[in-house]
Amino acid sequence: MSGERYNPREMEPKWQKVWDERQSFVSSNDDPREPYYVLEMFPYPSGRIHMGHVRNYSMGDVVARYYRAKGKNVLHPMGWDAFGLPAENAAIERKTHPGTWTRANIATMRTQLKSMGLAIDWTREIATCEPEYYKHQQSMFIDMMEAGLVTRKQSKVNWDPVDMTVLANEQVIDGKGWRSGAPVEQRELTQWFFKISDMAEELLDGLDGLTEWPEKVRVMQRNWIGKSEGLRLLFEVIASDKTNTTSLEVFTTRPDTIFGASFLALSADHPLTTQLAAGNPELTEFIAECHRQGTATETLEKADKKGVFTGLHVKHPVIEGATLPVYVANFVLMDYGTGAIFGCPAHDQRDLDFARKYDLAVIPVVLPTGADAASYAVGTEAGTEPGTIYNSGFLDGLTVDAAKKAIGEHFAARSVDGQPQGKVEINYRLRDWGVSRQRYWGAPIPVIHCEVCGTIPVPKKDLPVVLPDDVSFDKPGNALDHHPTWKHVNCPQCGGEARRETDTMDTFVDSSWYFARFTAPQADTPTIPEVANRWLPVDQYIGGVEHAILHLLYSRYFTRAMKATGHVGLDEPFKGLFTQGMVTHETYKSEAGEWVNPTEVLFDTTGDERTGKHINSGAPITIGSIEKMSKSKKNVVDPDEIVATYGADTARWFMLSDSPPERDFQWTEAGVEGASRFQQRVWRLLGETIEIIKQSSGIVRTSDDAEGLALRKIVHRAVHSVGADIEGLRFNRAVAQIYELTNALVRSAGIAAAAPAARLGALEEGVERLIQLLAPMMPHLAETCWVELGRSGLVADAPWPAVDASLLVDDTVTLPIQINGKRRGEVTVAKGMPAAEVEKLVLSMDEITRILDGKAPKKIVIVPDRIVNVVV
Repeated sequence: MSGERYNPREMEPKWQKVWDERQSFVSSNDDPREPYYVLEMFPYPSGRIHMGHVRNYSMGDVVARYYRAKGKNVLHPMGWDAFGLPAENAAIERKTHPGTWTRANIATMRTQLKSMGLAIDWTREIATCEPEYYKHQQSMFIDMMEAGLVTRKQSKVNWDPVDMTVLANEQVIDGKGWRSGAPVEQRELTQWFFKISDMAEELLDGLDGLTEWPEKVRVMQRNWIGKSEGLRLLFEVIASDKTNTTSLEVFTTRPDTIFGASFLALSADHPLTTQLAAGNPELTEFIAECHRQGTATETLEKADKKGVFTGLHVKHPVIEGATLPVYVANFVLMDYGTGAIFGCPAHDQRDLDFARKYDLAVIPVVLPTGADAASYAVGTEAGTEPGTIYNSGFLDGLTVDAAKKAIGEHFAARSVDGQPQGKVEINYRLRDWGVSRQRYWGAPIPVIHCEVCGTIPVPKKDLPVVLPDDVSFDKPGNALDHHPTWKHVNCPQCGGEARRETDTMDTFVDSSWYFARFTAPQADTPTIPEVANRWLPVDQYIGGVEHAILHLLYSRYFTRAMKATGHVGLDEPFKGLFTQGMVTHETYKSEAGEWVNPTEVLFDTTGDERTGKHINSGAPITIGSIEKMSKSKKNVVDPDEIVATYGADTARWFMLSDSPPERDFQWTEAGVEGASRFQQRVWRLLGETIEIIKQSSGIVRTSDDAEGLALRKIVHRAVHSVGADIEGLRFNRAVAQIYELTNALVRSAGIAAAAPAARLGALEEGVERLIQLLAPMMPHLAETCWVELGRSGLVADAPWPAVDASLLVDDTVTLPIQINGKRRGEVTVAKGMPAAEVEKLVLSMDEITRILDGKAPKKIVIVPDRIVNVVV
């Protein structure tokens, strides 16, 4: 191998074939070793993998290979989140079937992922669009119906009039459908729901035990569940010919601010709103406008705060003789609390924006710490900082918490319409999970509607309810509704005419249990409970933070539902969670302002100035900001091109080395070239070491001399540190340790050649350990080096190297020497050397003797194992 360059294009396919033939990464459910389950969030088969996939799966692969070397029975599977609206839309555009498009994409992406050399058990591969997968999902849906975990009810939904389907709140961006861009409408539809709200408290409490999750993700989930303790408060309605309603009930989390109330606001869907809209064109149009707005949290936050005065007033509950106007407002939702609020503009930003728009009173009632009551006022921002209550009668001087308690007791003792005026209550922001989707490409909901028997589940013997292949997308809406025969069936109970449910399941259902299916993907039941319980929870789950709320929350709920129906015996699906940063790249624009692909740009660097021009036309290119890789901005790098040019190991190494894995990562050509150079450097080091071994074949090796021992210490410390860093998911630090080890080995190769008897053993051990440390990260290079070094078997099967603990301990220490406070040298001594011996050694040193020039020091101060200070 002397003088030859390492050729990844030749070696990587070779080793991938070897691993495949030997089934190196196939895991067994019967293996007695301790199980370890590592899983990256499975991809949507959009057509090709991107660099974000490369980063994500490289990280998971390092973890899988490491724990395999540590002797664990590792499960590292792969599958495809294959249902969903994008496939249906793509099929419509291409005039093909969604299944054809999806399966072709899976085949392409599988090939790409295999080219990365991932240690994946491909025998467990699943795709959620296949009947053998969704059959079991349908079976569990029926189990959940029988267990009372599923309900069917009318609800307000976000409706995309172009895609003609229900959208989750998160799929509504600025009031428009996330894919169609059409303004979203509100409709009332009968939908299927999982009763996740029944588990709100349990899901909230469970977060406390997820100590291996990022705190930011736990906070996001807590906020989404949104537990709030507040007060249900009745307001007396002042008699009016507009309604015979005598009281209005609101829910508030800030009853302490009641003295600052200046209005009440109703939801557009409040029963009183509906009643008042009859004969009121202005209110009717406003309700329609609210429905067009949708219910997404982001939309409500960004929308102009608007309302319509109803003509009604209520009595102020604590200020004698005062009244409050009642509005209908676009930021009040019917499905939270009571669908009515009181507004305290001074201490809530939405209320303040509304009050300024309609010239309503703004009365501060919480005085910030350190503020002057005589001069404090609220401007354009509401006062949300802590403080004490003032301008509030009997509450004055109390803290916010004390005032909440006092006002709750005050209202509990009073009555309106024969009821307590106030009652403490806990509310949750979390709503039931609507799983109905009016689309074809999804798992059919396994129920049948019969005029005689009602809505009943499909008998399990008739599962799966399979999607028909002969569908047409000529008409807008759900192709299952338009199919001439599929939905028409006989009732399984009475035999009469009936129809299938034509809604399909939200694709979040598919991804809420796939991790459990991986434990026994060929089983005749959704899971084999004893097998699932052995593998689960997933030890290390890796994926993007964009899934921190819904996917993770729904998976946590579904696992509990599976426990309730006997499919697993645990509550939490993921023990450890890691959310990696995005992959970014510079952006480029032409003179015409059009985005330009990086492969079309030629760069020139003169001094500190870096410019670009178009490769073909020579026209100037503007180098723009660094942003997340996206097709729309063309700042993408094709993984296939990188693998073809540099090899998969180089791409993996660069992805792992450049920055902390939780942060965004910038892809640069210089960075990947640097990773490629390192690969060749390791190869050269191996060649030099093998050459030294050959030339020293007749030499009897002796015990390590000082140089050999120093190298062994560096090697064993590297093994120890790299293992700890992989376990802590600090991949960039592990890479840094390997760089340092490589540098030390390169230096030592020359030294060992000069004295092979006392140093060659340490060098050979060091190079062997380096290969083992590289194996999780650059597995193809490591296998090639392993064979060249003369080791048997595969490095993928080799155990993680043991560490000699004695070599981790420093038995010497280097002390800086100061003369009159200025550093003049250093001395290496045995740890704990007595001060008298240190002093004798320092005074005998040539450089110190020369500086003292025959003068005796006034005193010598020695801090043991820290410093020597000579005063002259």
